[in-house]
Amino acid sequence: MISEREQAKRDFLAGAGLAEARRQPLPGDASTRGYERLFPPSGVSLILMDQPPAVEAAPCPPLATPDERRALGYNALARLAAGRVEAFVACAGYLRAKGLSAPTVVASDFANGLAVLEDLGDDLYARLIEAGGDEAPLYEAAADVLAALHAQAPPEILKADGASWPLLTYDALALSTATDLFIEWLPRLVAGLGFAPDARSEWDALWSPVRSRAAAGASVFCHRDYHAENLIWLPQRSGPARVGLLDFQDALRAHPAWDLSMLLHDARRDVSPKRERAVLSHYLAARPDVDASKFLADFHALGAINILRILGLFSRLVARDGKPRYRAFMPRLWRYLDRCLTDPAPAGLRAWMDRHVPAEARL
Repeated sequence: MISEREQAKRDFLAGAGLAEARRQPLPGDASTRGYERLFPPSGVSLILMDQPPAVEAAPCPPLATPDERRALGYNALARLAAGRVEAFVACAGYLRAKGLSAPTVVASDFANGLAVLEDLGDDLYARLIEAGGDEAPLYEAAADVLAALHAQAPPEILKADGASWPLLTYDALALSTATDLFIEWLPRLVAGLGFAPDARSEWDALWSPVRSRAAAGASVFCHRDYHAENLIWLPQRSGPARVGLLDFQDALRAHPAWDLSMLLHDARRDVSPKRERAVLSHYLAARPDVDASKFLADFHALGAINILRILGLFSRLVARDGKPRYRAFMPRLWRYLDRCLTDPAPAGLRAWMDRHVPAEARL
């Protein structure tokens, strides 16, 4: 007996003319999505995206109040797309229209959370660099993609291939949710660690002006998961299109520093201070209208939020979900956080960390 989900996939593939395609499962990650590579009897390989709609909490309704978002849960608070295939399809269409290399959508079934996509190949940045490839041109090209994306404000609604999806703003509540992950979940991972009410109040006060700056600067399409495991090198293409883009379904309208933090504060591989400086210089050279000193201050402040968010997520994955491998990434994130905290902004955070998170708790 095959499962209902497997039958749904078979029916979908048959409707797309791919019933005879050989299927090869691909490695998963921390998400609820699954992928398979399809090998039709003739023609090029393709990718099957499998995102069961029922396994995720609801996404954020565009007009939901803060209280309504809290009632709906984490996806609505953080303004995540809940894995919805229509979000991926709409974002992919927007990116392709900008001349960038998001996968072409061959077929889709939004109700059942299925799509067949162009196969961009296996040359992930992370694998190429691990094999000894020169990272400099890869990172420069990744910065070129962001410069191209940030040159023009995106629409409020993204539409493509029958999909329509709102591009919500990475607002103060979503940013607060990000920093609160750290406060909530690190103590569940580190025995003896806890944050008293006054420490929590001070924490919120430290971040309030940063969240305001971030929300005020939310003006560009933000991929939101922009790092070496989600970028594919396509050297046969030209310009920014040489970078294949994956996992952008959670995109928001956000401050332009956010995706640069995702790229340069990569939890899964070391990005050196030298490479960070080079990429930031390359990006800023492509955007001469940007105030470099203000942008770099925002980069460090938002980078700190982003790093703390990921530390909180990884703490949750280990403590709640029983995925100990994520603990191995955390020392790298602490080093990135130290790098961000050398900048004057956000003022007071280094002192707060020194008082409330001792060195032995920074796993």
